[in-house]
Amino acid sequence: MKRKEFLKSLGLVGFGSTIVGAKAVAKTNAAPSKLPPNVCTLIPTETAGPFPLDLTANATFFRKDLREDRTGIRLNVKLKIIGASNCLPMSNLRVNIWHCSKDGLYSGYDNNMNVGQAGKTYLRGYQMTDANGMAEFTTIFPAWYNGRITHIHFQVYVNANYAAISQLTFPIATKNAIYAANPTFYPNGADPMSPANDNVFSDGYNYQTATLTPNADAALGYDAYLEVAISGSGISKMVEVETGGQFKLGQNFPNPYRDLTNIPFTLTNAAAVQIDLWDVTGRKVATIPCGTLDAGNHAIPVNLKGLGIAHQNYVYQLQTINSNGTYRQCKMMTAIE
Repeated sequence: MKRKEFLKSLGLVGFGSTIVGAKAVAKTNAAPSKLPPNVCTLIPTETAGPFPLDLTANATFFRKDLREDRTGIRLNVKLKIIGASNCLPMSNLRVNIWHCSKDGLYSGYDNNMNVGQAGKTYLRGYQMTDANGMAEFTTIFPAWYNGRITHIHFQVYVNANYAAISQLTFPIATKNAIYAANPTFYPNGADPMSPANDNVFSDGYNYQTATLTPNADAALGYDAYLEVAISGSGISKMVEVETGGQFKLGQNFPNPYRDLTNIPFTLTNAAAVQIDLWDVTGRKVATIPCGTLDAGNHAIPVNLKGLGIAHQNYVYQLQTINSNGTYRQCKMMTAIE
């Protein structure tokens, strides 16, 4: 199976940076207001510009490591997606991030602000959230550029009717310490702006400031973390994809898992069934042929040791083929650390 067919089963092909039905929320620099129990504040909605791309147009972008040939201080980004109605993690959602390089340039564009970057793909990518609502990326610490403080764009795609788009920034002192300690990468030095005079964050940034801490291993740079509350509720949110009514794919169990887990599904009609496993870099690592199965409930055991693959997170895809056609759907399976 081709990688693009896998991306279709994620519902990714043809989905760009457009926001459909996203809710904007008021922002404040003050402390969070008192909320009802188990209710979290929605992430504020921000512009996708100035350099958004349809990440689904290029299969390169399903990956964890976004760096390509870009140099800079390593940054490990973790975004935890939670449902605003109950503050619980939301799994099987797609998270896109993109940001500028250490030189303040964005891939994919060529204009007077961004000369010579057309056709490039660096520092952009997407992942699916795991059982803990987490999407993780390896990138570099971005530069600041005139008119904007240091920031990263991100988008959480829930279904065909709702996607949340926003931006995050970092604590000023820690961010500027990175610039000061690494003049070779960041010759422009400290970011002269504050959120208060940035047109995106000037109306508030309380829910958009990620933590920024040195990794215990100096070679791994810095770790950034932000909880992002979106419309909906955890623990799981079904992703809307086209299955033609031919099957319902369940969450693997147990999940999180060690070396053994099971993938449950229900067939509406008899079909030839296949399960494929893809790692977070977008590489297919295993195929499990299941033969032709009758309509009804099924659970296919998955043994990582038997398949000869590592203990880690995978996206599993169910494919069915019968007289009605070929249909696919994916979910994330989460490894116990």
